[in-house]
Amino acid sequence: MFYHISEYLVEKFGCNNLDAMSNISLRAILAIIIALFIAIVFGGKVINYLKRKQIGETVRNLGLEGQIQKNDTPTMGGVIIILSFVVPVLLFANLSNVYIQVMLFSTIWLSIIGFADDYIKVFKKNKDGLKGKYKMMGQMALGTIVGVIMWSHEDIVVRETIPSSAVHGSVIEVANDIKCPVTTFPFIENNSINYNEFLPLSGENRTKGGWILYVIFSTIVIAAVSNGANLTDGLDGLAAGTSAIVAVVLVVLAYLSGNAIYSQYLNIMYIPGSGELVIFGTAFVGALIGFLWYNSYPAQVFMGDTGSLTIGGVIAVFALLIRKELLLPVLCSIFLVESLSVMVQVGYFKYTKKKLGIGKRVLLMAPLHHHYQKKGYPEMKIVMRFCIIQLLLAAFTMVTLKMI
Repeated sequence: MFYHISEYLVEKFGCNNLDAMSNISLRAILAIIIALFIAIVFGGKVINYLKRKQIGETVRNLGLEGQIQKNDTPTMGGVIIILSFVVPVLLFANLSNVYIQVMLFSTIWLSIIGFADDYIKVFKKNKDGLKGKYKMMGQMALGTIVGVIMWSHEDIVVRETIPSSAVHGSVIEVANDIKCPVTTFPFIENNSINYNEFLPLSGENRTKGGWILYVIFSTIVIAAVSNGANLTDGLDGLAAGTSAIVAVVLVVLAYLSGNAIYSQYLNIMYIPGSGELVIFGTAFVGALIGFLWYNSYPAQVFMGDTGSLTIGGVIAVFALLIRKELLLPVLCSIFLVESLSVMVQVGYFKYTKKKLGIGKRVLLMAPLHHHYQKKGYPEMKIVMRFCIIQLLLAAFTMVTLKMI
């Protein structure tokens, strides 16, 4: 809103003092400050409202230390996160930017799925919540929509600078906008790879096939990261803390990818218009940190699926828009390992029960963070160690920018 107002005033009346709102860095700083303010100041009011309405978590006794004390803790606190970053985005981002539009649409879509899940759990007293197949259908539908928008929207391109001709001994470079399913892959030449290269096709069929493959992959990425964040949300501050670190890295990557000079220096693809995602990303980081004010141990509120599914999906869509989705297996390894721990546990239990008649387990309990709880590790120690590991993963992800 402020961006468009300042743009109008500058154009209409020549108020050049307001042109500062076109500066991404300034708007990013304002976005994170406002997001923090909303989360901390209004978060307490939301928690009190949830308490009055008795919207609390019903905790099943699984024999974990401190678990019973968490019973009736307000849930659906993900509303705090969503409001805290959506409001600054509406205030300071360029709402005509296609990347911002896709992120806002994705946020609303995912929050509806998460809210429906929490609503069924809390108000319908059904602990299973929204059926898994419906959640998966919703996530995959969003992945399809995002993939098709990336394919079809004319403003979503990658710009490359190529040598054109030599004049008086100097090389003239020409900017060339490319519409193709290319993404970042840091361990090969030019730090990028095209989805077309995975298909044994040629000509126009290869291009179409590459985009179809991209759309399919985008659905997998969104579903995997969204569910991974959901499974990680099992200890106070764990999902919010690790997600905040991931979000900081994505903000840096968006800033670099949206800047022609820095992207050329680092030899990463330049994505015109994607720099506006920095506003969204900083607001997202501010909202997560502000939520930790209440969600850190001992938690005064849980984010619920309203928060965890939205957080994971936002991270996935953000990474897809800046063409960094192939970095997610490293950057989001915490989510990946948490998901794999559940899959291995359930798969091995079913296999042994079928073969031996008695189901056996690989871990004491899944997801992985509960395994360490069963081993006697204090909750805070597990959360802090997971966050330290996430910091190392974030650092390694940033280092890959210079790996060729």
